[in-house]
Amino acid sequence: MLLLVGLGNPGTEHERHRHNVGFMALERIRARHRFGAERRRFHGALSEGALDGQRALALRPLTYMNDSGQAVGEAARFHKLEPAAIVVLHDELDLAPGKVRVKTGGGHAGHNGLRSLDAHLGKDYRRVRIGIGHPGDPARVHHYVLSDFAKAERVWLDALLDAIAEAAPLLAMGKDSAFASKVALLTRPPREKKAAKPGDGI
Repeated sequence: MLLLVGLGNPGTEHERHRHNVGFMALERIRARHRFGAERRRFHGALSEGALDGQRALALRPLTYMNDSGQAVGEAARFHKLEPAAIVVLHDELDLAPGKVRVKTGGGHAGHNGLRSLDAHLGKDYRRVRIGIGHPGDPARVHHYVLSDFAKAERVWLDALLDAIAEAAPLLAMGKDSAFASKVALLTRPPREKKAAKPGDGI
């Protein structure tokens, strides 16, 4: 079994925030792979489906970001899941917008959702880091992550969420590097065609 966790804050006022890109990615996976309806479990919204023929659970903690570990820890203990079976999708300031990296373990880099998960799970769960970029000034980080994606950003964001959803079965297969590579391939800008030179085709 795989437990997919999207990090974010509940409520319509937060749903378009950069900090909620984990929720967005999880929802796109659920829709693409036809997961069941969400129900309230483990202080979160839980749904069930399958990826690559493997049972998968999708969990959105509804505890607010800073206490995400409470919901994930309860779900992991109930289903007796090892950290390797838990994949967390979250925003990453230290990656360029639209870039995705996957890693197991590591520090939380000041991310309060990851800090809470570390406290409840340890550090050996798998992480899909979704780049949102950095505002440049540490003093602006709080406002930046808790503000909506700009209109111009929604083009790459939508393509990225689709790519994550399409590649998600590779996470169930444990092929994290292949997942990241497929997302990068699916979101690569098309090459510009070279202008024809005089005499071409003659």
